[in-house]
Amino acid sequence: MKKVVSTLAAAIFAAVVASPTPAEACTRLVYLGPNDTVLTGRSMDFSIDIPANLWIFPRGMERHGQVGPNSITWRSKYGSVAASSWDIATPDGMNEKGLVANLLWLVASEYPEFDQYGDAPGLTISAWAQYTLDNFATVAEAVEFFADVPFAIVSDFIPGTDKFTTVHLSLSDASGDSAIFEYIGGKLEIHHSRDYQVMTNDPPFAEQLAIKSYWQSVPGKAFLPGTGKAADRFVRASYYLDMIPQTSDPQIAAASVFSVVRNVSVPYGIGTPEEPHLSNTRWRVVADQRNLVYYFENVLTPNTVWVDFSKVNFSAGAEVKKLALDEGQIYAGEASANFVASAPFEFQGL
Repeated sequence: MKKVVSTLAAAIFAAVVASPTPAEACTRLVYLGPNDTVLTGRSMDFSIDIPANLWIFPRGMERHGQVGPNSITWRSKYGSVAASSWDIATPDGMNEKGLVANLLWLVASEYPEFDQYGDAPGLTISAWAQYTLDNFATVAEAVEFFADVPFAIVSDFIPGTDKFTTVHLSLSDASGDSAIFEYIGGKLEIHHSRDYQVMTNDPPFAEQLAIKSYWQSVPGKAFLPGTGKAADRFVRASYYLDMIPQTSDPQIAAASVFSVVRNVSVPYGIGTPEEPHLSNTRWRVVADQRNLVYYFENVLTPNTVWVDFSKVNFSAGAEVKKLALDEGQIYAGEASANFVASAPFEFQGL
């Protein structure tokens, strides 16, 4: 008994020490099931309201990096469905090839210096995830492209706040491959492996892997850490991801992944002035990359909406469409018919 208690105490200590105080809190996980079943789920946790709308973006859209004269430009190769933040950024989405992009907060992020009037090209951080959805079909393609650091990722304060945007990017694709992109000390670090199924906002991913390695020696049925801290959420997500049913049934798979995302969510209203690092969950997403269905759940509305890509026109020249959810609008079920034509939002830049 003493040995068990000692092991558990050491595990708790390791998790606390390894996890610096985060400013925001999110969790992302990738489910790998039979018959090429792949789903990615995530929670969006934030200390202030972060209203989201859903967007349908067709192929062939002309995009701009929004960081001044040296902004990159591109034309979208793939159509996508994306969740926006304040209609100034894409923090989450899936493209028509099943590539999923998720932005999560990472306090330790440090981006390279950027001179908007210099020689180096740049891209606003608010469009980083959308750039990947527009341009890549697989994780491997994105890893190869970003390995050469083709342009700078340029960050800034969230408008109207004192929050300087510090995020890392996770990608997963329809094959189950994963990669995490982080700027540590001004340098891009890429972690690429199908095994990287879980990530949280903090600490940097290399330290998250060390936490996972430690907790693999502790039987989850005997003890799981239960706080809202990033290290604890990482451990619970990893454990339950291995425990949920292995199935190719899309309904059961989506329900199972949602159940894990809810398990690592932070209850609404949690957070006090004394603990500003505790951020409650605002919304959740599950993306079915085999069947190309994008599920979205706002914690303030008692329903889930989803978009079946087979019902969407991603053709070049098709209309950009929006499903407004930012004022508590209620929809339920497959919602592609409820999207309305809309001018695309402009990414926040310099």
